[in-house]
Amino acid sequence: MSSWDSAALFILVAYAALWGLRLFFPRTFQSTFFDFLAVLALGYFVVRGFLWAREHLLWSLRNRLVTAYIFIAVVPVLLLLTMAGLGAYLLYWQLGSYVLYTDMQERIERLSEVAHTMATAYALEAASGHQAAALALPEDQPTYLRAATEELPGLKIETGTGTKLLRDAGGPSAKNFSGLVLRRNVLNLRAVVVRDTPSGPLVVSASVPVTPEFIETLVPELGPIQFEVLRPTKGNPEESAVVFNRRVYSRVQRIATVNRPIPPAVNPFDKLITGLVSLEILDPDSRAADAEPSHLFASFSTRPSLLNRRLFSPLGQLGGVAATALLVVGAIFLVIEFVSLITGIVLTRTITTAVDDLYSATQHAQAGDLSFRVRVPHRDQLAALGDSFNSMMQSVSSLIEEQRQRQRLENELSIAQEVQQQLFPHALPKLPGVELEAVCRPARVVSGDYYDFVRITPTHLAIALADISGKGISAALLMASLQAALRSDVLRYRDGQPDHVSSQLNTAEIVSHLNRHLFRNTSDERYATLFFGVYDTQSRHLNYTNAGHPPPIYISGGRVQRLETGGMVVGLFNDVPFAQGTIGIDPGGLLIAYSDGLIEPENVYGEEFGTERMIELAKQNQSESPQTIVAEMMRAAEEWSSSPEQADDMTVVVARFPATREPNA
Repeated sequence: MSSWDSAALFILVAYAALWGLRLFFPRTFQSTFFDFLAVLALGYFVVRGFLWAREHLLWSLRNRLVTAYIFIAVVPVLLLLTMAGLGAYLLYWQLGSYVLYTDMQERIERLSEVAHTMATAYALEAASGHQAAALALPEDQPTYLRAATEELPGLKIETGTGTKLLRDAGGPSAKNFSGLVLRRNVLNLRAVVVRDTPSGPLVVSASVPVTPEFIETLVPELGPIQFEVLRPTKGNPEESAVVFNRRVYSRVQRIATVNRPIPPAVNPFDKLITGLVSLEILDPDSRAADAEPSHLFASFSTRPSLLNRRLFSPLGQLGGVAATALLVVGAIFLVIEFVSLITGIVLTRTITTAVDDLYSATQHAQAGDLSFRVRVPHRDQLAALGDSFNSMMQSVSSLIEEQRQRQRLENELSIAQEVQQQLFPHALPKLPGVELEAVCRPARVVSGDYYDFVRITPTHLAIALADISGKGISAALLMASLQAALRSDVLRYRDGQPDHVSSQLNTAEIVSHLNRHLFRNTSDERYATLFFGVYDTQSRHLNYTNAGHPPPIYISGGRVQRLETGGMVVGLFNDVPFAQGTIGIDPGGLLIAYSDGLIEPENVYGEEFGTERMIELAKQNQSESPQTIVAEMMRAAEEWSSSPEQADDMTVVVARFPATREPNA
């Protein structure tokens, strides 16, 4: 990352942190220059991203065509869909706001009509000689008043009040007023009318408190409705203060519906619409010095289906048909666009696949792979170019096929040898009281012999030696399968406690698992001999199973014991019983496991090296290190045969158990 990158990243991080602070502290430091720096940093990263994409992503012809198709077809469609969705949301927001605003204005006009009607009635009564102070809303209300109280719950008619409200609203000469009034922090609908009578002006006031019961009667197509009355404040803002247009307002009153849940959606496109509408209010209690008036914000939540019901109500039953037709046409357009998108992708892939195949073919030819052929799925100009390339490669490959085959075989053998070397233990495990050494000398490039050491717990060591039938790559592949299966089975006990492992791990069971694995995954003539043992340094016992392998030799002092307990070879039959043998390991004991390639070399007279000579050689070197013992055995077997070519794979595993235990490494 360059210094310019670091500087631009620092500016963006600092701006993001400042923006986050502004959410909680509105009066946080604000600077237009800092905003300009953030825009520059963002533009810098946009340019850097474009240059990187052009260099790395747009190098491929396929990516170029796909990018062009995205900008030509996909991006405009997405923009249109986004614009349509945003436009629909704003349309329904505006429609809901308009319906709510209209309904409130109708209620105010209705209240004004009631006030005018009552003022006219009271003026007639005053002309008949009644005193204005005695006038009130009669208990036997006229029919129109009973209807009005249904629309205006809590309707109250008074005489002689509202003169101050008229002066605040329109001046001393005002004769009537109607609207929303905030008085003593309580929101009401007020209508005031003045009538001239012989005894003087008659003032009639009609009021309706804005309560949850009143809001419940507004616009049944809308869901929950909430009124927020805000008054501008100065000084230190309260915790409940609201910031609007960079001005701080205190919340005076909050009125909300109670029995209006959010309406459920009738289809997947019936998304929730949340709208907000501002209503004018008169606040005589606010200070004249305040530059901003009080505000009333009415918020609502509704669904397009409910607003459609209101919108198409003049059409009656045809309204639903019109809405359905609109949705069907939109769905058809969407399907057509989707089919067009699929068609464009298919055509793009046809072109880019042909070019990519030709490019891949040139890369293979450059790398020396002359067998690669270009696919020709169609008959067009690009296909003719592919046919020409295939003909050229066929002519060249026929001249050097023999040399290429020989080189490939040598490469495969070399790779197989490297892979097989990775299967043998890279480092011998170290346990207290055990010294290990192992050598595998293949007769060919790869070996069919296999040895392994697996440290299961701090006190348990698994020892394995196998001889795969046959030689070469086939034996090496079977050896790899055997190694993977054995390690997978043994490592199941790695996380167990030593005592639990001693009681649960059974060598015969593991060998039986390997037998079934090889039987099910190899041909009938493939098999392997196997010796598998687990040594416990704490109890100094070796549990083992010998599956048809030349018996390992255990030497303790002058005593020689052959480890023969087990069963037949693995891989020939599915269900074969195997047994587990156990021997105690004495201090100073020596365990030698080997493959038949060590004891079968013949001298010029046709005599084998044999097991007895190997045992005598081991006794002579019993006090030596495992490395010395292994080297002596290999040397003796080679000197016995005196042949420059090795007839079979030779593998030796030596485990020496000294009398004095070494510290755990």
